[in-house]
Amino acid sequence: MGEKLVPLDLLIKAERASASAIALLDLGDVDGASNRAYYAMFDAARSAILSLNLPGRPDIGKTHRGTLSAFSEHFVKTGAVSRELGVLLKHAETFCYVADYEGGSVELQDAQEIVQQAQVFVSALRLMLLPQTNTSPVD
Repeated sequence: MGEKLVPLDLLIKAERASASAIALLDLGDVDGASNRAYYAMFDAARSAILSLNLPGRPDIGKTHRGTLSAFSEHFVKTGAVSRELGVLLKHAETFCYVADYEGGSVELQDAQEIVQQAQVFVSALRLMLLPQTNTSPVD
């Protein structure tokens, strides 16, 4: 606890969360799957932000709002990633909020979509951050 975050460690964490989302979906836990899918995207986004080594910004990416904002500012608005990829992250946040805080449940079709989108998002960021390899750091 309190250790410095390393981009590769967060990318590994993101890939594990994505795998967990798939497993939870297979078990019928749509809310858990939606949660893990969002956190897969969130950690992948944090990994990308930390990889920039932004000077004077040691706290960047520590909150959800800060992470989504920084990801948009440094990756979506600059064209480093597509606008569509940025929308996937925000979309997943909405479903995670429903699953975790609103007391309702995510619909199966929505959970399936979010889990699939998390795989796309994490894979895209892995390719951006580790372009020399086609394998997952979790493999």
